[in-house]
Amino acid sequence: MKVLKTLLLLSLGLIFVTNEISAKDGFLVHLSSKDPHRVSMALSFALNMADDYDVFVFVDVEGVKAVLKDAESIRFKNFEATRTMIDKLLKAGVKIAVCQMCLEAMGHTQYDLISGLKLIDKKDFFNFTSGRIITIDY
Repeated sequence: MKVLKTLLLLSLGLIFVTNEISAKDGFLVHLSSKDPHRVSMALSFALNMADDYDVFVFVDVEGVKAVLKDAESIRFKNFEATRTMIDKLLKAGVKIAVCQMCLEAMGHTQYDLISGLKLIDKKDFFNFTSGRIITIDY
């Protein structure tokens, strides 16, 4: 009986350890502002987190103006230019998705976005990571 209890406890422990190892937490970076400081912070944070975590960037409301291909790249204080950070994020495999309704409300379409960005699909919010989802808003 003691052997059975010991095996059961070891099995449960192994399940918890396996889940802890296989589940990678993700950061959802929500960008809804066109403010240069906020845009720069959001992209910089996403870049820093992408080294160790799954990252997904969702852009809506006024943030859409910062990711249009005709928009000027923002250079705020000591941050890299926003276009440079977006290129690095895309090369790192980070998905950047934009709200279609917000884009259309401003008179734009998906073809007005920086190359590599896509329109949001509701599944994107959950499929980018296997662990917990931590959200940061800018």
